[in-house]
Amino acid sequence: MLKAVILIGGPQKGTRFRPLSFEVPKPLFPVAGVPMLQHHIEACVKVPNLKEILLIGFYQPNEELNRFLFSAQQEFKISIRYLQEYAALGTGGGIYHFRDQIVSGSPEAFFVLNADVCSAFPLAEMLRFQKEHGDPGSSVILGTTANRKQSMNYGCIVAKEETSEVLHYVEKPSTFVSDIINCGIYLFHPEIFQHIGAVFQKNQQDMLLFPFDGEEPTNGWHRAEVIRLEQDIFTALAGQGKLYVYKTLGFWSQIKSAGSAIYASRLYLDQYHITHPERLASNKAGGPKISGNVYIHPTANIDPTAVLGPNVSIGTGVSIGAGVRVRESIILHGATLQDHCCVLNSIVGWDSTIGKWSRVEGSPSDPNPNDPFAKMDSETLFRDGKLTPSITILGCNVSIPSEVIVLNSIVLPHKDLNRSFKNQIIL
Repeated sequence: MLKAVILIGGPQKGTRFRPLSFEVPKPLFPVAGVPMLQHHIEACVKVPNLKEILLIGFYQPNEELNRFLFSAQQEFKISIRYLQEYAALGTGGGIYHFRDQIVSGSPEAFFVLNADVCSAFPLAEMLRFQKEHGDPGSSVILGTTANRKQSMNYGCIVAKEETSEVLHYVEKPSTFVSDIINCGIYLFHPEIFQHIGAVFQKNQQDMLLFPFDGEEPTNGWHRAEVIRLEQDIFTALAGQGKLYVYKTLGFWSQIKSAGSAIYASRLYLDQYHITHPERLASNKAGGPKISGNVYIHPTANIDPTAVLGPNVSIGTGVSIGAGVRVRESIILHGATLQDHCCVLNSIVGWDSTIGKWSRVEGSPSDPNPNDPFAKMDSETLFRDGKLTPSITILGCNVSIPSEVIVLNSIVLPHKDLNRSFKNQIIL
């Protein structure tokens, strides 16, 4: 029997995802037409003998999360539960805190997936790989190849060529270590809890020796429970024959900023050709012109003279007028795109309206297409005192008048614009 754990973080995480994370917890943001988390769940459900999925995070249980859990359980016929941490405990602290729930029913292994990655999730391949490598108690990290410069923004893995055993692990090194990076997707044997427990005990002892580490005296128990899988566990396990890396050639990207959601959407839409062809729109008589991969929710109302794609997803109840052009964008539910407007490299927020003949455009922040190993750069919001050109984001319920241009801007929720804007955050 197997289980899966998905680490979904909490409200003070995902700040780079604002203003979109104001309305919906980041893990439920729709990517390629379905909530980000659903891609993880669909991958887990395909693994034979996987009986339960646990979500761990520190969101207060809310209406949206409950609704998602309820509908996902019904759709996938599997137990999906949310376990709420009392505070942010780090990637290792969360699973250690709920270790009893994870090992109940004695699974022989369990997956741990970070919610903010998009991937082909080769979980069955990782299982097979784990059976063929190392002893039964060993763990597997999913790795992929990055270019030399970008690898330093990730956890870097040095592995033995013949056996794929991890010899050395460094999180975000300051100099080049390896071009194999950690994808944030793991397969663990329950034995891992002994290693995490040892770190927990060491943290407790350290606290007795150094009760104040220059900070305000916080809840001591909490400080001992904050454990990071990457820095605290992998670094120690490397070189002990307990940790292996499975290198994937499939697609993978982080979803840190709103800009990376459009790129992730492209990767998933592309994968739909194999996994969910029914989710891709096609050119039909009386329907809009579709070019490339497009997802359209059945409730959307689209004029046949509109042109959509490539890489567009249209949410529930969206209304799109005559002659509208949409490319490389996500249009969220209830938005209205009036006649002849143009939306490029943008995310249009829930219930927003774009007036006739207006143009909403951003700059794509995609990886270098000429480098097969390039990843998304997590750009800073500002560079040299200026807003870095990136995709344009309209928060929820934003109204854009007719015949204006909004370029490379971020518009916070509930704004009524009355003119054109360029390279601005509109508060």
